[in-house]
Amino acid sequence: MLKTPANPGGLRIEVLDGLRKELAANRAQFYLDFASGPFYGYNRPGAKASQGVIENWWRQGMMGGAKAHYDGIKAFSETDFTADLKSINVPTLVMHGEDDQIVPIADSALLSAKLLKNSTLKIYEKFPHGMCTTHADVVNPSLLAFIRS
Repeated sequence: MLKTPANPGGLRIEVLDGLRKELAANRAQFYLDFASGPFYGYNRPGAKASQGVIENWWRQGMMGGAKAHYDGIKAFSETDFTADLKSINVPTLVMHGEDDQIVPIADSALLSAKLLKNSTLKIYEKFPHGMCTTHADVVNPSLLAFIRS
């Protein structure tokens, strides 16, 4: 996800440093804010937030280790998986929400689908990063159809 010469459309390091700073300053509030806003798309006009979903995501976040979560930001954002993706040759479903505010679609799903030898790309219009929770009724049938194929 990090902007590098190999990934010019990625996120600036300052964005990721900001996440680490917020997490370190107040982890509990970070998990509430992230779930209440961009993760599930609840910050979009007309979105109806689910307090239960927000609190469940907070619960899951608080169960993990603070150091692991802090280090995890580096791992998920700065690790280059290009070689790994190129080595995968089994059928692979790449699913992505078009309105994912967490992981930009152009530098993730679109790129991943190109790197995988045998991929199927499924983009969900206006769906957020947390689409498997917010739109399970649409996503789950897609998963089952792919598995059955």
